[in-house]
Amino acid sequence: MGEKTQRNLYEAFVGEAKAHRRLLAFARKADEEGYPDVARLFRAVAYAEGVHADNHLRLLGEAVVKSTEENLQSSFERESTINQVVYPRMIQEAEAEGDRRAALLFSRARDVEETHAVLYKGAIGCMLREEPCAYSVCDVCGYVTIGEPPDECPICGAKREKFVRID
Repeated sequence: MGEKTQRNLYEAFVGEAKAHRRLLAFARKADEEGYPDVARLFRAVAYAEGVHADNHLRLLGEAVVKSTEENLQSSFERESTINQVVYPRMIQEAEAEGDRRAALLFSRARDVEETHAVLYKGAIGCMLREEPCAYSVCDVCGYVTIGEPPDECPICGAKREKFVRID
């Protein structure tokens, strides 16, 4: 695959993945405002954008998706960079502009990304020991825990009921 084609495929993947998530948010808003048909349209197009993203990623193949061990290591490195470099800059800029809500969201995301990095490191051990792992995700801030959720999210304080089990 040519260098430009590979770059274009990755750019298309990112664009389609963003569209997928944005359209799901639009669908939630349409539901809130009482437009179920419009919400269904947004969900249908979001699904289609997800298909496009999957197709682009599939064609990129090993340029992006490698062995599970390599994927875990790459994910660990990305999460570490995001929580150590990217989010601290975003927090600082939001605070400088006086946007406390954005600073709080960025701070929570940074803290969650740090726990994601730890989970990726731990998953390598689970994989090697062939131990099953189940996870629970806080639906408010994205905090992930192994096994049963805590009574209260350590990042945002959400109650146990706000956790979604991922099997």
